[in-house]
Amino acid sequence: MTSTFGSSILGYPRIGPHRELKRALEAYWHGTASQAELKAVARDLQEDTWSELAATGLTQVPGNTFSFYDHVLDNALLFGAVPARFAELESDLDPLDFYFTMARGRPDFPPLELVRYFGTNYHYRQPELDEHTTFELRSDAVLDEFARAMAKGIELRPVVLGPVSLLLLSKVGPTSTRDDFDTLELLDRLLPEYEKLFAQLARAGATCVQLDEPCFTEDRSPAELEALRSTYETLGHAPLRPRLLVTGQYGWLGDALPILASTPVEALGLDLVAGKVNPDELAKIPGIKRKRVYAGVVDGRNVWRVDRYNTLTYLNKLKDVVPDLVVSTSTSLLHVPYDLLVEYDIPGDVADRLAFAKQKVGEVVALAKALTDGPSEKWRKKPTSVHFKLKHAVRARVNAIKPEDRVRAPYEQRRVVQQERLGLPLVPATTLGSFPQTDEVRQARYDLGQGRLEWPDYYKRIQEEIESTIRLQEDIGLDVLVHGEHERNDMVQYFAELLEGYAFTHNGWVQAYGSRATRPPILYGDVARPKPMSVEWISYAQSLTDKPVKAILTGPVTMLARSYVRQDQPLHETADQLALVVRDEIADLEAAGIAIIQVDEPAIRELLPLRDDGREEYLEWAVDAFRLATGGAKPETQIHTHLTYSGKTSVVDAIERLDADVTAIVATRSIEWVLDAIKERALTRGVGPGVYESRSARIPDIDELDELLTKAAESVPLDRLWANPDGGLKTRHYWQLEPSLRNLVAAARRLRRRAEQQPQG
Repeated sequence: MTSTFGSSILGYPRIGPHRELKRALEAYWHGTASQAELKAVARDLQEDTWSELAATGLTQVPGNTFSFYDHVLDNALLFGAVPARFAELESDLDPLDFYFTMARGRPDFPPLELVRYFGTNYHYRQPELDEHTTFELRSDAVLDEFARAMAKGIELRPVVLGPVSLLLLSKVGPTSTRDDFDTLELLDRLLPEYEKLFAQLARAGATCVQLDEPCFTEDRSPAELEALRSTYETLGHAPLRPRLLVTGQYGWLGDALPILASTPVEALGLDLVAGKVNPDELAKIPGIKRKRVYAGVVDGRNVWRVDRYNTLTYLNKLKDVVPDLVVSTSTSLLHVPYDLLVEYDIPGDVADRLAFAKQKVGEVVALAKALTDGPSEKWRKKPTSVHFKLKHAVRARVNAIKPEDRVRAPYEQRRVVQQERLGLPLVPATTLGSFPQTDEVRQARYDLGQGRLEWPDYYKRIQEEIESTIRLQEDIGLDVLVHGEHERNDMVQYFAELLEGYAFTHNGWVQAYGSRATRPPILYGDVARPKPMSVEWISYAQSLTDKPVKAILTGPVTMLARSYVRQDQPLHETADQLALVVRDEIADLEAAGIAIIQVDEPAIRELLPLRDDGREEYLEWAVDAFRLATGGAKPETQIHTHLTYSGKTSVVDAIERLDADVTAIVATRSIEWVLDAIKERALTRGVGPGVYESRSARIPDIDELDELLTKAAESVPLDRLWANPDGGLKTRHYWQLEPSLRNLVAAARRLRRRAEQQPQG
């Protein structure tokens, strides 16, 4: 029993407040900085983070949260889980270069697959395991960090991915020879290495270690739940260990919570934002009152300030159920920017309601103090509701939406008139939008924003880049071209900056993966489009060529998923506002003579609830939003979309319901699963299963692409099959892009020639 309530967070941003890690990584990768210089930047970021967090008054500071690229890959290597296909490289490469080879690949070794992390905008590199995988603890970095912090008088709580989630987040590697192999079969080999780590940390002076088990905020089988129980029974009885804190971030632990409460672990971390529970219901879980509970009441995934009055009221009820309570964040703060106070352009009434990572740490500390000492007078007052000025025209238009607004002419009718208009060959080759962003283009965009470049000069610079991109695509032989998106920064941020209802940051960078970071816009009010957003650039590109130039728009659900979104109305209402904006842009593009329009929805999977409950309802309104956006398009306008693949049958079904004329799907090394799903679910529209990974520096050869396209043709008829990469090419260099696309075109033409040579009938 305690009358003093602790405060902690589950993780912190790691790229640096000014993206120091990004710059250091890219300098090292490009050969302009040494490994020693990169490691020095990393060391400074680690130590600055510990010192800053300790100074805030947190009673526990998390450690081992830094990563050079990705923490899931770090945890796999912490336990020596080297993918079999990379093992031959390990003795030949420096350890850090070996790590980057797994993360980034090289021509003869494709990287580990890039997978989105629990519906967030973060991606991880997926470890590969097989039945021969062995584990060997490699704890030098963890122990070194802990010792350096102790020397500064700061005791860290090391953060490690829990063993069951580590195995569940991994995939069966291509070296496996067993069709029935399950990564959880490796659990008995892995747990002794965790026990070794616990013993080393205990000897070093650690009193607590955090084990993240986010996979159990998803639906799990009885066998997986039993694996969780046996794991923490075993680890709980380890002969020498610190206290164990097991967290369930990104949702509610559900059936896993009573299991964990029954084991010897001392503490449990609950996400009480995504999975808020009634304290009386929590009290019914056997054993919960004997645990220390880390109450995740401060949102780690959105930027709105905590409602202090209601949150403190909830915590006071919670402490009656769980006497040993620590106020915490719902997730790691990896998903929010560093500091609100460095922003100077956010409108005051919006800024007053925001909290970034530093402010959220302050909220955690303040809530714990108020829970311990009692609230001050200002905390006792229930706040009045804050409403931003509403746009009545927007709301009236949403209220007037009719079911027929979400319906186009039947696909078979559209297909005929589109082919008459476009005259495309079998297996058309195209890309999905962005081309490399050169240093010169980035500098021009920056200079424009800083007032150092006049608009006419910037406009001419972008026009030159567009023309160069069109000429390159013509020379390569692509069938449908794009303008390259040289005027755009991020696919969401660019459009958000042209809309009303959004606010923006200058330094609000959030890591997506490795050195890639984005600045998610803040959607706070009703959304309206003052003027066309893309028509001028696309029209110019189309004027340069007789081939169709595809316009690229960001879809309403992706605009929603990759923004920090207002919380005062249901998501589906905000999605419909965004859909009407896209609908108007499509109408303007059609009026300008654009024949193909791609409405990207790579994030439609991201908002999908982690559990089955609620998924169908979500997919219904998400699909409805897309169909509202595209429902006004003329039959002769070909609508494309771009989606990430998903293992959920419901999402595959939703692809058909979207009613796009062509759907490009991220597949690459998961292409077999995707194509099998397409075949089983009988998708009837055009499909472009991305046949090489756009985020990798690797250049695929013609034979490899030919093989993948031929495999695709077994599931998709040739007259509905497209050839394309699996994503935009913004992060590539031209020396990588050009040969890859030439090989793609050559492979598509091979398939086309074979089809034409086959006897008819």
